[in-house]
Amino acid sequence: MIQTTQITKSFGSLQVLKGIDLSISKGEVVSIVGPSGAGKTTLLQIIGTLDRPDTGTVCVDGIDTTTLSQKQLSDFRNKHLAFVFQFHQLLPEFTAIENIMIPAYIAGRPNREAKARAEELLQFMGLSDRAQHKPAELSGGEKQRVAVARALVNNPAVILADEPSGSLDSKNKQELHQLFFDLRDKFGQTFVIVTHDEQLATLTDRTIHMRDGLLEERGESC
Repeated sequence: MIQTTQITKSFGSLQVLKGIDLSISKGEVVSIVGPSGAGKTTLLQIIGTLDRPDTGTVCVDGIDTTTLSQKQLSDFRNKHLAFVFQFHQLLPEFTAIENIMIPAYIAGRPNREAKARAEELLQFMGLSDRAQHKPAELSGGEKQRVAVARALVNNPAVILADEPSGSLDSKNKQELHQLFFDLRDKFGQTFVIVTHDEQLATLTDRTIHMRDGLLEERGESC
């Protein structure tokens, strides 16, 4: 599902990634852990096509994304990838269901189809009764579940999460962590999660440790 080969990335004179070989299978829930400055978020952004590597290749769902133009990358992200961040980044002027539907509109899906999918996800999240509430009317845990539903609305192959439970209390953290596995079991997505949360890391199918721009675990090439 995801394979990177000898990914390097520098910012000025600072080399952040020093040759990353990584292989992640379809349906895996994988955590990437390591100290601050190890390059975890940079790697996640490159896998998610938000940034390009200086050298190397990135294959996601059978496509070498390093060969795509900016427009092709934008289309690819919308159809194949989704992101969950530490802070939900919901648009405050829209209701929960409207926030979920936005990526579907960007993909050109009909309103009826987008709404039906959003309603299905809200029901799965246990938030059907919150569909018409705006973010200011939702709890922190509810906002993050809406953000996860938004990530899922286009049926992406890969969910990329950067410290997704970092702003939540213990109860909501546990619920969000369990949600990732429930979603994998129901919809079959692959999850790549950058986290400092040791509890979440121990729950994932595989934990990849990163230090000084290198992985302790090596993957296969495309």
